[in-house]
Amino acid sequence: MKPIELAKKTKEASHILAHLSTEKKNSVLNTLERLISEKMDYLFLENRKDIEEVEKKGLQKSLIERLKVDEKVIKEMQTSIRDVIALPDPVGEVMRLRKRPNGLLVGKMRIPIGVILVIYESRPNVTVDAFSLCLKSGNCVILKGGSEACHSNIAFFHLIVESLRQEGISEEVAQLVETGDRAYIYELLKQDQYIDLIIPRGGEALIRNVVEQSSIPVLKHYKGVCHIYVDEWADIDLAYRVCLNAKIQKPATCNAMETLLVHESIAKAFLPEMARILRNSGVTLRGCNKTTEIIEEGIHEANESDWYEEYLDLVLSIKIVKDMDEAIHHIRKYGSDHTEAIITANYNNAWRFLRELNSSLVLVNASTRLNDGYQLGLGAEMGISTTKLHAFGPMGLEELTVTKFIAFGDGQLRE
Repeated sequence: MKPIELAKKTKEASHILAHLSTEKKNSVLNTLERLISEKMDYLFLENRKDIEEVEKKGLQKSLIERLKVDEKVIKEMQTSIRDVIALPDPVGEVMRLRKRPNGLLVGKMRIPIGVILVIYESRPNVTVDAFSLCLKSGNCVILKGGSEACHSNIAFFHLIVESLRQEGISEEVAQLVETGDRAYIYELLKQDQYIDLIIPRGGEALIRNVVEQSSIPVLKHYKGVCHIYVDEWADIDLAYRVCLNAKIQKPATCNAMETLLVHESIAKAFLPEMARILRNSGVTLRGCNKTTEIIEEGIHEANESDWYEEYLDLVLSIKIVKDMDEAIHHIRKYGSDHTEAIITANYNNAWRFLRELNSSLVLVNASTRLNDGYQLGLGAEMGISTTKLHAFGPMGLEELTVTKFIAFGDGQLRE
């Protein structure tokens, strides 16, 4: 099927899905969760084909780990589906009803975006996660996974189609692009008449390529250069715990800390032990001149490019700053509007940090790893957007809708 035909067919189906009842959408998701349990051996078999192919190519172990589907991944997927089922349906929600001087009652109603193209790498669970969120928010979805996970993605998509079939819903509300032909994908990225939004999930190279080729709006984040600033009023023991978690809990994620900023008045008391803790956890350290004077061993001198770097690994840059002004200036210059945190017991400093930095999540005395839809109470997420139009931060069900104006009158006319 040609890209324009695929996009057009999905657009036509979007009018069906936009008005589907909450009960019917939840029923499809319940069926999908059941099918995943029933077909687990089939899913493992298809996933093994992908694993064997990437092993033959000698690709990185981290990629193989992201590709792997085991019982733990299955349980996480099923939990995610149940979470989406439990979430309130945003479609049709009416907000902000206000009466105008002429008696007209004006408000807003949440509606689906329409057709969403999701382009992603490596993780086969995204096939199910993206479908679940799009279905519940009333959006048709076109799924394009990475070629390295093709067998797994096709297997999961077969279960999606079967769940729609069993519930009597048009199978055209969800599509899977199986080809890896770039020309095909690039043509699909031009179908702005039929596709309303693109959400790429993957590395910076993938996202930039999508943005360059697309004539359709793209919700994106290029990278996560996340900072923690340890203020002069910090609780040092709390800072040890938070910084360690932010760096090592899952270093290959976009919300892991990449740069640690430390107020100069607390640096000598804080950094030697913090460095020891990090090194014992396998972290390679890079620091400014002042930092290397305090941490004399086991640290490399940082260069200008390190401050821009999203390592996605057990590597951390450390900089000593003279005050909060310098910390904020550093974040604004080198950051990516993703996630920042301050460690402080000073109320005024905490609020100043919150007000003056406009990343998608700004935290006080908590780990950057908490910038996640589930952790923030959204139940699940499509990804994290650093695009301020129309969604900013983790994208849950509400962020997969837009609002239209509605009005109730009794004969009002424009004078």
